[in-house]
Amino acid sequence: MRLLGRRSRQREQRPERGVEAIRASLEPLAPGERPGAVTAAAILALVMAVANVVAALAGADVADGGRIPFTIVSTAVLVMAGIGMLRVRYWAVLGFQAVLAFQIITLALALVRVERWWVGALVALVALALGYLFWKLVRAMARIQLPERGRVG
Repeated sequence: MRLLGRRSRQREQRPERGVEAIRASLEPLAPGERPGAVTAAAILALVMAVANVVAALAGADVADGGRIPFTIVSTAVLVMAGIGMLRVRYWAVLGFQAVLAFQIITLALALVRVERWWVGALVALVALALGYLFWKLVRAMARIQLPERGRVG
């Protein structure tokens, strides 16, 4: 019985060693440094905000009767995330990742209704590109959150 308990504790400690190895390989951000993925995400967020406004002004029907409030809220979220990422803020990267996750899920669901192969290929390509950006932001977030070596707290 005791042997079983020791094995389960050993199994629980193995992933922690891997996490520590990954943390040790990360370099904290230098003052004024911004990872490339964060810069790309900030630019994408601001472009999406402009596209939101342009689509609303062009009369794109986003929701039944709720087009203006939806445009205001979503544009405000994108602008806040874009500016926050330009300032290398953890909360902004995390919030934009939530937006990316929603967009990826929406695009994946849109593939069900695609009628032409080239539209499906384009939608899949955009979803894959957003997924790649999402993945690159994970490591950038770890570096943003990582305290300087030798500093505790």
